[in-house]
Amino acid sequence: MAELVELPSRLAILPFRNKVLLPGAIIRIRCTSSSSVKLVEQELWQKEEKGIIGVLPVRDAAESTSVGSALSPGMGTETGEQSPKVLVSSDSHRVDGINQQELIHWHKRGVAARALHLSRGVEKPSGRVTYIVVLEGLCRFSVQELSARGTYYVARISRLDMTRAELEQAEQDPDLIALSRQFKATAMELISVLEQKQKNIGRTKALLETLPVHRLADIFVASFEISFEEQLSMLDSVDLKLRLSKAMELVDRHLQSIRVAEKITQKVEGQLSKSQKEFLLRQQMRAIKEELGDNDDDEDDVATLERKMQSAGMPPNVWKHAQRELRRLRKMQPQQPGYSSSCVYLELLADLPWQKASEERELSLRAAKEHLDSDHYGLSKVKQRIIEYLAVRKLKPDVRGPILCFVGPPGVGKTSLASSIAAALGRKFVRISLGGVKDEADIRGHRRTYIGSMPGRLVEGLKRVAVCNPVMLLDEIDKTGSDVRGDPASALLEVLDPEQNKTFNDHYLNVPFDLSKVIFVATANRVQPIPPALLDRMEVIELPGYTLEEKLNIAMQHLIPRVLDQHGLSSEFLQIPEAMVKHVIQRYTREAGVRNLERNLAALARAAAVRVAEQEHAVPLNKDVHQMAAPLIDSRLADGAEVEMEVIPLGVNNHEISNALKSSSPLIVDEPMLEKVLGPPRFDDREAAERVTTPGVSIGLVWTSFGGEVQYVEATSMVGKGDLHLTGQLGDVIKESAQIALTWVRAKAADIKLAAAGEINLFEGRDIHIHFPAGAVPKDGPSAGVTLVSSLVSLFSQQRVRTDTAMTGEMTLRGLVLPVGGIKDKVLAAHRYGIKRVILPERNLKDLVEVPSAVRNSLEIVLVKRVEDVLEQAFEGGFPWRKHAKL
Repeated sequence: MAELVELPSRLAILPFRNKVLLPGAIIRIRCTSSSSVKLVEQELWQKEEKGIIGVLPVRDAAESTSVGSALSPGMGTETGEQSPKVLVSSDSHRVDGINQQELIHWHKRGVAARALHLSRGVEKPSGRVTYIVVLEGLCRFSVQELSARGTYYVARISRLDMTRAELEQAEQDPDLIALSRQFKATAMELISVLEQKQKNIGRTKALLETLPVHRLADIFVASFEISFEEQLSMLDSVDLKLRLSKAMELVDRHLQSIRVAEKITQKVEGQLSKSQKEFLLRQQMRAIKEELGDNDDDEDDVATLERKMQSAGMPPNVWKHAQRELRRLRKMQPQQPGYSSSCVYLELLADLPWQKASEERELSLRAAKEHLDSDHYGLSKVKQRIIEYLAVRKLKPDVRGPILCFVGPPGVGKTSLASSIAAALGRKFVRISLGGVKDEADIRGHRRTYIGSMPGRLVEGLKRVAVCNPVMLLDEIDKTGSDVRGDPASALLEVLDPEQNKTFNDHYLNVPFDLSKVIFVATANRVQPIPPALLDRMEVIELPGYTLEEKLNIAMQHLIPRVLDQHGLSSEFLQIPEAMVKHVIQRYTREAGVRNLERNLAALARAAAVRVAEQEHAVPLNKDVHQMAAPLIDSRLADGAEVEMEVIPLGVNNHEISNALKSSSPLIVDEPMLEKVLGPPRFDDREAAERVTTPGVSIGLVWTSFGGEVQYVEATSMVGKGDLHLTGQLGDVIKESAQIALTWVRAKAADIKLAAAGEINLFEGRDIHIHFPAGAVPKDGPSAGVTLVSSLVSLFSQQRVRTDTAMTGEMTLRGLVLPVGGIKDKVLAAHRYGIKRVILPERNLKDLVEVPSAVRNSLEIVLVKRVEDVLEQAFEGGFPWRKHAKL
């Protein structure tokens, strides 16, 4: 380290902006300005013995109000930038040849420095040169007088540090000795703390043990960061005791800051996740706030969520689980992956209606019956069952009623019936669509271990209606599927069992939820796809298709008013007579429900809307001219109709005028308009007679998910090898029925006079082709046996089947006719298609009770027991083999 040296009376001055060089410290300065370069070249570079210069702190006038010696421009700084230009203060003389532009302040005291190393950079094309200077601080001095030497400055100085004799005398002072020991103890404590973090701190420790007292404070303080004001304070501390006191204060402050930082780090490391950098920073911020006492007492989201959970009315076991999850959430940071999912889970627990129920008004069976009659026409059996259900609930409100399942073709009002039940009970209504659901998690929810997990549809529905006792419709329950993701229908077993659903466990919730207060209503188009175990938990109520009279009443009472309202019309614009509605039902729709009927009525309403929109009923009124634009009147005149004109007074407003014009010419639908809007009729009563014109064709009745339908069966023969060909996209069951029918005909060919008594093979050299038209529609089911036999017998006997007769029934190899299902739908389909006679199995007599009496009275129902009876009734005048048969 530098020893005490003799200083010259004058020193070249190098400015040190916003920093202080202390005695014993070493700094590195980069000089690029012309003034600093000139100073280095003349005072240091060209001298063999590197000289001593003065380093003086400097700062802008805007940053300080202190007044020191003011120097003129041109001085370089340690950053290499040109020094700002300065003004001379009133207490010092002005330097000649200097422009006065900007005031900066130089400190009155500086440090004499000796150059330890000089390096010169490559000269740039502009002539600019850079010098790197390493300086060592020697001792303090005070500026007495400033003068310019070219582009840099020289100051007359006086030394401030004590002489060697004074230092030796001061070091014997007991107070100074005690103060230095205390300083060294504090410094050693700081070094022991820094040894764990800094590898080169051992050098500082060695210096602490060897440095003299007068160098100890300056060198040690210069080793860590302190503010510019604190650096100036150390520079101004000439007295040795004062310098040690200030240095000890700074070292102690630095030690305390390190300890606080370590305390914060220890708090953070206990909760730190190694992979979360942001988590570390936010934990440090939280610890800093705790240390400063700057805790935020305002409510946060977690507190709001906790209050919401407290008011949700959870059962005790669920509340304990929720509290455990909430405590876990408080320990997490918002940036952690599981934070948002935990928040969503707790919000769901808080939003579920654990105890909130809609209050049921007092049940009035008469009002409920009137409500059902106003919403639905017909369906007397279904309405009676609903009234019975409501009556039981009125007598025993907490009864666990059955699960009603409405089964029927589309468009017969299954969904609206469920809505009517909710309205009659005064409960909220929620619909859960199960069509196409193949994942069990849609019912039970996903487990929370999976990314993107969600609760099941039932829990979501309860959250949506916000009550625990709604009427929940499970729509299209027959259209659930199963694959590797599970079987949703099996998951519904717990839901629809009144003895089990009070502890329904959704995988996402992972806590039991009581579903016993929910009234479940299911809908399906077919019963067959529903698993038997699930079907056993429901009470099936069948809703077959409507008759012609029922469709007519539904259209007049419900469909037409609704269609007019949906299209912004009224009866003053469009009138559809009852005869035209009946014509639409018979000629344009042959469905079990009324959806296509409503679509056709909507097409008529759209045509009327176009006509009304094109007629501008604008009646401009002013004081002088009363002109009425009425294209409607012109069109009526063109048709030769009489026009009765009415004078409208000025006091009538435009709305009344418009209503008067609207009511003057309603559009009445007739047959030409039907053909213009709906096209030619799609169906007629002659279809059966036209298709059953040749032998080999018979009419069967089938049941589909859309209700009953009429199915034609065609058979023909050709030269071949005796093979049977079946076409029409048939299923395995109906193919087997064709094989049975063909076998029976071949076995009884001689008995029914289709072949000679000695003929061995009736079909030798001939192939048989049986076709079911509408090949794009899949067909299957055990009800086409008698129809296939009739078609084959007609083919080989060359006699035609009666065109007004349709049949259904399955057969055995022995010729016994077996009962089939869907009798009501099939009979209604025959009635819609204009069939007059229907052949049914004798054992289906009990099913005719469900057929409306008007339909039964309009049809001839023939009950058969054997296939021979079918053949007797299917052919005109009976089959001629009857009197010779040996069957």
